[in-house]
Amino acid sequence: MARSFFRPKPENTVEDYKKNNTYYHRASDIYYSMIERDGRYFQRQYQIGFDGKQTNISETEIDFILGSGNHVRAYLHRTPNNTLILLPLAWYAENGGHWGMNPGYDRPDHQSLRRTVTYDCMFCHNSYPEIPAASNAPRSTPVYSQIPEGIDCQRCHGNGQKHVALARGGSAGTDDIRHAIVNPSRLPVDRQMEVCMQCHLETTSSPLPASIVRYERGPFSYQPGEPLAGFMVHFDQEARTDRFEITSSVYRLRQAKCFQKSAGALRCTTCHNPHEQTARNYDSVCRQCHNEGEHMASNDCVSCHMPKRRTDDVVHAVMTDHYIQRRRPGGDLIAARPEIEAAPYRGEVSLYYPSAGVHELYLALAQVVQSANLTAGIPRLQAAINKYKPAGAEYYRQLADALCYAGRWAEALPVYDEALLREPESTATIEAMARCLTALRQYPRAEAALKKSPETAAKLVQLGLIELQQGRSADAIAAFERAMKLEPEMVEAYNTAGAVWLETGDSARAETALREAIRIQPNYAQAHNNLGNLLSESGRFDEARYHFESALRYKDNYTGAHYNYALALSRVHRYDEAQVQVEAILRIDNRSAEAHEFLGNLLRAKGQIDKAVEHYREAIRIDPEFGQANLDLGATLANSADPSSALPYLRKAAQSSDATTRTEAQKLLEKLGKAP
Repeated sequence: MARSFFRPKPENTVEDYKKNNTYYHRASDIYYSMIERDGRYFQRQYQIGFDGKQTNISETEIDFILGSGNHVRAYLHRTPNNTLILLPLAWYAENGGHWGMNPGYDRPDHQSLRRTVTYDCMFCHNSYPEIPAASNAPRSTPVYSQIPEGIDCQRCHGNGQKHVALARGGSAGTDDIRHAIVNPSRLPVDRQMEVCMQCHLETTSSPLPASIVRYERGPFSYQPGEPLAGFMVHFDQEARTDRFEITSSVYRLRQAKCFQKSAGALRCTTCHNPHEQTARNYDSVCRQCHNEGEHMASNDCVSCHMPKRRTDDVVHAVMTDHYIQRRRPGGDLIAARPEIEAAPYRGEVSLYYPSAGVHELYLALAQVVQSANLTAGIPRLQAAINKYKPAGAEYYRQLADALCYAGRWAEALPVYDEALLREPESTATIEAMARCLTALRQYPRAEAALKKSPETAAKLVQLGLIELQQGRSADAIAAFERAMKLEPEMVEAYNTAGAVWLETGDSARAETALREAIRIQPNYAQAHNNLGNLLSESGRFDEARYHFESALRYKDNYTGAHYNYALALSRVHRYDEAQVQVEAILRIDNRSAEAHEFLGNLLRAKGQIDKAVEHYREAIRIDPEFGQANLDLGATLANSADPSSALPYLRKAAQSSDATTRTEAQKLLEKLGKAP
């Protein structure tokens, strides 16, 4: 644990930064190189671009390494704002050491260089850092003023300042010195276990929530010896699964009959001495209860009854399963496996630890915090808040957020107001309320709310999007540019500004912004789609194809990219290929009137008139007011054996809100001798 967090130096380096230092992540088509230069360490990322050369190059300095290296080492970058970013590539100890993606990064659409290290992460992987007072509340941006290196004595023994002072003073008695610090071995059994459980108990790493730190407590306020439930509450699914996860050691141990029948005698420290790094003879521990007369065919109890297994959530790590089982599970427990995102749990969230005595406010919160049980949880939380009227703003924010997730935007607004009464300066509440107002299309109110909060890059992007909704492109661009200046890695600002510049005809600025968005986050599908549009419109089809296919690699169900790719293909008369893209949209959403209309156009261009008419009719069935589909069908029927059948559709198109559609429909009606 003392080696859990540190700065990279030659003396603690086990990785190869010189030869075997490059890793290609096929899913995102990104290369990573680990580099040491003049005593500094970097993680470099790049792609091989359309022209076959390296592109989208960035180098990020490694300021800290997280993990002892017994299983994994992850690399962190400290930003100028004193936040920490988890870099995508990690080093795994298995099979002599190898490079691999961090959990959550082994997928096409990973977060690239944008995953912030939260207070929850830091709580378990390091000693307590110093954080600004303003960053102590729930939902605060995780800012680290001072960062220690490695878990220290105080994580198990509590604050040692008084203990050291008494010992050095020379006048205090032995008992006074001893009582000035926590000795876990003298604590009650439950408190002893909780010293370990503060970090080693996790019911699941998937959204549930597995635990909630009490809103009245600071993120680093737990002290050994106090009841853990006074700091955090743990939850579980209604029915447990056999999912084996990297931080499940205590959770798995508590399921074992050996633990349950020991009446508190079996604890973490029964097998593990936190002051030693050497392995212990675990078999001798087993024999304290299991005598020679029992099954003793092997002198290796652990490999059969606590086998090493590949974890389900960190697929490059192999850990000991602390669920002591009578029979070893079947199959190859350490076989390689792909990272598969677990489906979010939906159902009742149950209290896990402590098993009773938790306030009903927290039981209700657990149902909604990660949307596991919204239907039942929202009324439970509403009732608990009405009953207890808690002072903290976070209770109200969580209820308002849950109402938004459930699509009950109007009901959420007064609840956000309640949260703001308690924390008027809360940026998190103001931004959430603005999103709610935007969903309700109350754009002026949303804009006014945002302008009351401090200026952050994320807020400026949100503000720019609201200004776009009100038709104020220039104001929106100004907001995006301020966001870029405030946070040069704010990829959404570059992408959205690029899309606006493209729409307003400033192709040069649009292209610069979109390419910068892709450099920052090479697997950002939206930016590839927008750049593909720009390149297609400027006649650079081959490069446009490269970016559309990149967008679809990162987001295969991206209907907008399928549509725009089909449009680009139709511009160069590749109608069969365009048809493939439109049919992909219809497999995702068969009720897309726009896709049916587009497919009708492609079929008509290929001379398949009857099939084209079928799709035009389907588009109109889905959306009877779809002016362009009415026009297309009318124009097609006007050239058929029965031109009069076109009249209802052309008359409908002549009433369209789109001026071009109206004009075309009127011309066709006049040509048929039927003035609109």
